[in-house]
Amino acid sequence: MKKYNLKFKPLLLLLGLTLFFGCSEEYLDETAEYTEDSENYFNSEKDYLNALIGAYDILQSTYVNVLLGEIASDNTLAGGESATDVIGFQQVDDMTHTPVNDNLDDVWDWNFAGVQRANYILEFKDKTEFPGREKIIAEARFLRAYFTFELVKWFGPIPLKGDQRFNLGDEKTIPRAPVSEVYAQIVSDLQFAVENLDYTAPQVGRATKGAAQALLGKAYLYQEEFQKSAAVLTDLINSGQYHLLGTQGNEEYTDLFEFVGENGPESVFEIQYSGAEGAGFDCLQCSEGNVAVGFQGVRNYTGPLYESGFSFNVPVQEVYDAFTEDDIRRDYSILDIEAWAAETGASYGEGYEHTGYFNRKYIPRKNDNQGDANITQPNNYRAIRYADVLLMAAEALVRGNIDADRAARYVSMVRERAGLVPVTAQGALLEIIYAERRLELVGEGHRFFDLVRTGRAAQEIDGFVAGKHELFPIPLEEIEFSQGNWSQNPNY
Repeated sequence: MKKYNLKFKPLLLLLGLTLFFGCSEEYLDETAEYTEDSENYFNSEKDYLNALIGAYDILQSTYVNVLLGEIASDNTLAGGESATDVIGFQQVDDMTHTPVNDNLDDVWDWNFAGVQRANYILEFKDKTEFPGREKIIAEARFLRAYFTFELVKWFGPIPLKGDQRFNLGDEKTIPRAPVSEVYAQIVSDLQFAVENLDYTAPQVGRATKGAAQALLGKAYLYQEEFQKSAAVLTDLINSGQYHLLGTQGNEEYTDLFEFVGENGPESVFEIQYSGAEGAGFDCLQCSEGNVAVGFQGVRNYTGPLYESGFSFNVPVQEVYDAFTEDDIRRDYSILDIEAWAAETGASYGEGYEHTGYFNRKYIPRKNDNQGDANITQPNNYRAIRYADVLLMAAEALVRGNIDADRAARYVSMVRERAGLVPVTAQGALLEIIYAERRLELVGEGHRFFDLVRTGRAAQEIDGFVAGKHELFPIPLEEIEFSQGNWSQNPNY
């Protein structure tokens, strides 16, 4: 694996540190040297918690997965300032990407960094006993499953090393494990997490039993194990722990992607961001803010509610038109900048591939973020929403020929929240589910993978080549480092 320029929380900087105390030669001769490195760490609950913070921290770097998951699909165009602005985005949008692509490198690097940090905890999981240790281990296994699931979605077979950290040279000896083995580890990790976590997390943003159930159901769905997917997702739905925002009490659907809606009743797993710390373009993964948000903002914007941005990931007319006029999701998912400017007097600039539309879910709102506003936005990413859970369960129920009536009920819950009429089990229910997934989850990074796993990508995505673009290429430098141990994905 290549080396990473990664940020650790301050207490994790103890690794490899040697401290010398004293001010005289005599004192140094008589005083034992104190060292704390990776092999003699994990001596207390605090050590495990600090390492766990480090594993959670890398989640913030997965903003690039979200951006590219939309740009690769038929939902959006790359946008930006010009045809060469972030060339890796442009290539993925055009399906011309190759093994030399810095942004795909980021997906590989940062998710493997997450695996490495989780494995560090798991390698020493039995070193020190303390009450609640199993819950920390369960969180580490959930995080490893999350990062590994991202990697297998993007790249297919990947190297595995069990509960051990990767070392320099492993790339020459450890093969890329088959996808079935990768999923087996993901499932094992998530089953452990389900059994050992509670529905309520000890801190906001940490993994829960519900998050593990949702990701497990999703992993089964991607493997087309529909009975298992439907079972675990139904258990989650029946738990009553979550509901669609805007369907109870005085809640408003319109708050779902606003700051006030963060970590709400629909959030099954949410990646936390903060604008309280500045950042720089020399280390985007070091930002505590959601870099994707500034990248998707309206170029040269001046006006109410929003801050300016770089105009990447712009929705196309076709996805805007896929919404009906009475679907309240349309105008809270996609910002029609011309209509907004006419209504509010706002002004804006037009970037490359300007469509007139922006991802309203994740464009920067005015706030007190520090440093460069384009890379320190505090908007959380709703990684798994309850609406997604309902739609995944519905799909599994239909594709597994299990219970079409219950599937229709789950889909209708999502539609009725949007102001639309319910559906029945009659007719093309699966096509309705696919359409609802696109409309409900637009702008959230799921569309490309939904199209690939259901065999519809070649007919929906311009430039998509069947037998090639289902996976992205392994970064060329990783292939070279492996010295023949790893072969490239087909047709790259």
